[in-house]
Amino acid sequence: MTAAARGQGTRAEFVRRLAEAISSVATTHPLRVAVDGPPASGKTTLADELAVVLRALDRDVIRATIDDFLVPRAQRYRRGRYSAEGCYFDAHDRAALCRVLLDPLGPGGDLTIQPAVFDSDTDSPLSPPAVTAPADAVLLFGGVFLLRPELIDRWDLRIFVSVPFEQTVDRARDRGTAQAGSIADATEIERSWRDRYIPAQQLYFATARPTDHADIVVYNDQLQRSTWEVGPNSSIHRI
Repeated sequence: MTAAARGQGTRAEFVRRLAEAISSVATTHPLRVAVDGPPASGKTTLADELAVVLRALDRDVIRATIDDFLVPRAQRYRRGRYSAEGCYFDAHDRAALCRVLLDPLGPGGDLTIQPAVFDSDTDSPLSPPAVTAPADAVLLFGGVFLLRPELIDRWDLRIFVSVPFEQTVDRARDRGTAQAGSIADATEIERSWRDRYIPAQQLYFATARPTDHADIVVYNDQLQRSTWEVGPNSSIHRI
């Protein structure tokens, strides 16, 4: 089935069909779903929409994000504020992500999880109380660089939200200007995207080939006409 055929209908229908596909995947432990994609691709919005529909289908949903697994600012920017290598290699605590969330939800895990370890607003660690996840829960985890080699085997379903890089710049600029209303802020956003975030994504594509490993690729350049297809090397061919 083509991507276009899978995307016909309204945005609500698109999200419902994708949620039903996710819910149909059977595991003996909580289903760990990566919602990966470039910054400003719409992956957070999509994960939130999927959570609403999955809960309506009586699934317990854990929503978490890579933004709550950052490392301190000094470490994130030790190669420079606009370093693409710093963005890709230094920004996230992947060991903690596996230790407190992904592995406890995986095969043989004890289901005792922490959904966050860092507060970006205060640039300080978090230690929320551990909770026990339902055995049939769905983890919807959004973020960048989720299909890199260190994490690829921790996911039971891999979704990649695809948007042309240039369009992510436009979205980020529009969003930032709407929030702050400053030309200076728009200039800073433009530089961050062109010098740090897009080159980091290009590095990610060159080294990890995320779309090759995705089970589902969502084409999200038109938010009200998004489409999806099964990835080329997916382990699931009928969902």
